[in-house]
Amino acid sequence: MNDAELIRKAADKYKKDIVAFARNIIRTPSFSCREGKLVALIKKEMLKVGFDKVKIDKIGNVIGFIGHGKKKIMLDAHIDTVGIGDPKAWKIDPFAGLYRNDTIYGRGATDQKLSMASMVYAGKIIKDLKLEGDYTLIVVGSVMEEDCDGLPLLHLINKEKIRPDFVVITEPTDLKVYRGHRGRMEMKVVTKGRSCHASAPERGDNAVVKMSDIVKEITAINKKLKTDKFLGKGSVAVTCIECKTPSLNAVPDEATIYLDRRLTVGETLKSSVAEIRRLPSVKKAGAKVEVLWYNAVAWTGAKVDQEKYFPTWVLPAGHKLVKAGVEAGKVALKKTPVVDKWVFSTNGVATAGRLKIPTIGFGPGNEVHAHTVNEFMPAGDLVKAAAFYAAIPQYL
Repeated sequence: MNDAELIRKAADKYKKDIVAFARNIIRTPSFSCREGKLVALIKKEMLKVGFDKVKIDKIGNVIGFIGHGKKKIMLDAHIDTVGIGDPKAWKIDPFAGLYRNDTIYGRGATDQKLSMASMVYAGKIIKDLKLEGDYTLIVVGSVMEEDCDGLPLLHLINKEKIRPDFVVITEPTDLKVYRGHRGRMEMKVVTKGRSCHASAPERGDNAVVKMSDIVKEITAINKKLKTDKFLGKGSVAVTCIECKTPSLNAVPDEATIYLDRRLTVGETLKSSVAEIRRLPSVKKAGAKVEVLWYNAVAWTGAKVDQEKYFPTWVLPAGHKLVKAGVEAGKVALKKTPVVDKWVFSTNGVATAGRLKIPTIGFGPGNEVHAHTVNEFMPAGDLVKAAAFYAAIPQYL
């Protein structure tokens, strides 16, 4: 029996353990900045299956290590989730860990903390089959990604000085190998006016009226944004509008809109801010355009902050890591995996986008189910993902 067959057999052998751990993960709510209980659960499981070392860093990421070799390979799953929204919209309890028809249901099942179960048991497979070599496997359960993608790995690499040579992001890819995605940024535009009594609006200067022209122009430029053959088109959307007014009988003296800007190849923070600032309506209104800033307190109590700019990244199709991912995919799937890209954003904005560390993605589940009610994960995907994560170091 060759290594590929042994890895697949071992992954199948641990299916019950993977499912049991995955269900416990679902039963442990882990909203952004409140992941502490899940971190403790993951650390306990890592030690149970034989990781050489487990640590929790200053902002609460949990990091498990296997091996002591020179080449450092990082697997990352963010373990925080968004909220559940309207509880009545769920047909099942989002935190019960329901397992039915070989499928696990609950918040975070797809996006994306159940990848952690596959990653941890990939470590056990490596230990059992004595597949350790001249590499160190670094298995990360990262926090706060839903609030600020990239921030946890920027901290881990820049502040904790744990810098990998290669990174595998385990967000859902439908068991395909992903090699990039569009970047994104969040901006706001503010118009100022002059308040007056609404019975005589001509006496004032309505900030909302000024903003209405800006909204129209921003919507119109969507069609003109750059397109990349692989990643697709950039986009901009007005996602929120608010104003300040003394009362509902007064002309508002300030209005603010918030923009979600998706960035394709060649689009940057500087170019995207400039394209808004040069709009005729923005110039006429004297509006202020700025990039938002993220500030939060981690579950550990540590304060964090970061500009809300998340760079575009693409790894060339011929890169060593992409090829290794394809070979590991053959082990896990018994066929050549599709190579593609994400529609949404991941922690790859830090490793590949900012730090230029070669990064790919491979994850169980399909991203179309992320953030939806009745979120689910096929147990078979978790088993195949475990085989992939155990195999990929062998090709690097």
